[in-house]
Amino acid sequence: MNSCYKAQSQNPLLLDKSIKGQVLDLSHPLWEIALDSLRHDIYHLPEYVALEAQRIKAIPEAILISQGDRVFFVPYLLRSCNALSPNDQSQMELFDVISPYGYPGILMNEAAANTPEFLNLAFNELIHQLSNKKVCSAFLRLHPILNQNLSEYSHCKVNGETIAVDLTMSLAEIWNQTRPEHRNKINKCKRAGMTAKMVSFVDYIDDFIDIYEQTMDRVGATKSYYFGKDYFVELSQALKNQLHLCIVELNNEIICGGLFTEACGIVQYHLGGTKSAFLKQAPSKLMFDCVRTWAKERNNEFLHLGGGVGGAKDSLYHFKAGFSKQRHTFSTIRLVVDQKNYHSLVQKRAEELDISDEELLKSDFFPAYRIASI
Repeated sequence: MNSCYKAQSQNPLLLDKSIKGQVLDLSHPLWEIALDSLRHDIYHLPEYVALEAQRIKAIPEAILISQGDRVFFVPYLLRSCNALSPNDQSQMELFDVISPYGYPGILMNEAAANTPEFLNLAFNELIHQLSNKKVCSAFLRLHPILNQNLSEYSHCKVNGETIAVDLTMSLAEIWNQTRPEHRNKINKCKRAGMTAKMVSFVDYIDDFIDIYEQTMDRVGATKSYYFGKDYFVELSQALKNQLHLCIVELNNEIICGGLFTEACGIVQYHLGGTKSAFLKQAPSKLMFDCVRTWAKERNNEFLHLGGGVGGAKDSLYHFKAGFSKQRHTFSTIRLVVDQKNYHSLVQKRAEELDISDEELLKSDFFPAYRIASI
């Protein structure tokens, strides 16, 4: 695995023995210092968090908590709750917190992860820091690979499973773990003349967007899954050589494409799609086969494919599960930081939906006051 973080002894954060929590903006030098000492993913990069903040009109921040040789770091997006009731002039300024798109979670060094007492202190400090910022709730998606030790922690809710390919196995072992149906489709794609290859995203950005949006139209995706060309251009600029595109071609036509990110030995499937006319041939199976070989050759440890929609074991989950037998728990952290104001917002939303507070709170959506409908 290619190392992307330094030894703990080089980290100046470890010199202070008292517990210390600090809110960081994008320009704060401690953000980069923290990432230098912790195994991380692209979701923790300030450039990525900034892009996500711009996309959803939020404030990009992170909280760093340290004590002695223990480090706890979490990036997030700060959203105003006042826009939920624009006509209520009496409402005090309130915010909530959400993770950037993907699987950011919490970064911890080994000393922190192995010390339950510190984790309790760190979560308490996290709540304290959020409370100081007038945050009423926080919804954080954990990283299925980096946060496996948190899946049974009291603040966490298990949402489902994700699939990853173990790239430390041999290519023969990886192939043997592939579902026979997938293997047959991959071979058929090759015999049909399809070729998969890694290319520069910048050179093929318009082709990818066309395929991706065609896919979103076909599956009836919500508005939040349509990103627009500006987003993809800025994503490329933010991630630079950590963003990769795999395309599948047939007779010089690009019929399938997928965006993949790479950081600290972890390759993530970000977004992708297939032209409708070629769905039955399943060229995406050839694409994933190509990417796992490419990722292994670059000495990565995981190709993380993700799971089903909302953590469900749906058709998307079943498709991804055909590439590997390795599973990871996907969990979220759901914190009600300010009970009084949280329930006030829930009450207002329940009135708008013409349902009781209790009915709204029974929904699995968090925070409940941001649910679109029931």
